[in-house]
Amino acid sequence: MTGEITFTRLTQIAVEDILDHMSDPRLVEHMPLITFEWDHAAVRKFVEAKEQSWEREGLGHWAFLSDGQYVGWGGFQKEGGEWDFGLVLKPDAFGLGLRICGKALEFARSDARIPYVTFLLPPTRKKLGALNRLGAVPVGEVCYDGQTFRKFRLETG
Repeated sequence: MTGEITFTRLTQIAVEDILDHMSDPRLVEHMPLITFEWDHAAVRKFVEAKEQSWEREGLGHWAFLSDGQYVGWGGFQKEGGEWDFGLVLKPDAFGLGLRICGKALEFARSDARIPYVTFLLPPTRKKLGALNRLGAVPVGEVCYDGQTFRKFRLETG
């Protein structure tokens, strides 16, 4: 996939597309906070929660498109006083992660509210080369909803 990367709101994506994505066992394996079965109601609740972040913070999660096709979601979410960046791609789009992250970080660098971003990765994620290439540094572990995540930080200024 080498197409044009664009961002749009999750409300513009069909519920079925998000449902198929979030039900993929290859994805669920690395998402310890998924403790339920995804269905149409869960997708609607998820999208509503992400939209509330936009209303509350003026920033949130996008749907990512490659040549107009949905390939995943992610973006910025306030975790305490920090902006955390999340990226959840469909397995066939994993290779687009660095490009999408780069475009999102361009946005962060132009927004004075975001002096740095954090990344939270579950222990199942073993390949950290992309974070290293971005310049993110490990800052320890955090517990979130009873799950342990490795935390990284990247200066955007």
